[in-house]
Amino acid sequence: MSDPSDYGMLLTTAPSRDEAAKIAKLLIDEKLAACVQLLPIESFYVWEGKTRNEAEILLLAKTRTALFEPAIARIKQVHSYSVPEVVGTRFLAGSPSYLDWIAEVTRR
Repeated sequence: MSDPSDYGMLLTTAPSRDEAAKIAKLLIDEKLAACVQLLPIESFYVWEGKTRNEAEILLLAKTRTALFEPAIARIKQVHSYSVPEVVGTRFLAGSPSYLDWIAEVTRR
């Protein structure tokens, strides 16, 4: 049985759907993620001392926690932001068959 804590999700944002799709495809093609979902969001944040409000695309990348660091490094290599949000969280629970699928498609 798969241990859910061996799996998790990375979150990042991109300024456009094109850039988000490029990052998603790269993560899938390089087997750094099994699935990446794209969602339109509105972000409020402080950057360079000013409050900003921007439309962004949120990427939810499901993967193995062992791949967090290589995936984060790869995202940072291709991201247009100088300081991209890239954070990860472990799963506390999950369908064993789904977790097994993640393991299967992220074998490198």
